[in-house]
Amino acid sequence: QVQFVESGGGSVQSGGTLNLSCTASGSAFIIGAMGWYRQYPGQQQRDVVAVIGIGGNRRYSDSVEGRAIISRDNAKNTISLQMNSLKPEDTAVYYCNAHVRKVQGGTEVLTFWGQGTQVTVSS
Repeated sequence: QVQFVESGGGSVQSGGTLNLSCTASGSAFIIGAMGWYRQYPGQQQRDVVAVIGIGGNRRYSDSVEGRAIISRDNAKNTISLQMNSLKPEDTAVYYCNAHVRKVQGGTEVLTFWGQGTQVTVSS
């Protein structure tokens, strides 16, 4: 299993800034791409917010492009997300995600999720 420590989130005023951090660990795995996803109330699926690969390549959803920055510390398997100009529609549960390979070898990529952190943006 991969363990996650997520921090940040909570209640934020509209127009404010959100800072989320996530550290993944698991001695049996090599941590690859990581990212943040969010799940809206009453919705089953989790939508991508931002992802970052080991090499630093980044991808953002259209809804946060230009107001979010994702960064990564490979040595600590930690990613951070800063989102500015928050809107009420950013209200969701935010989940950290990691794609990993087994240290023992193989090409299979496994996906693990953190427990999630609630973000509420009030107008």
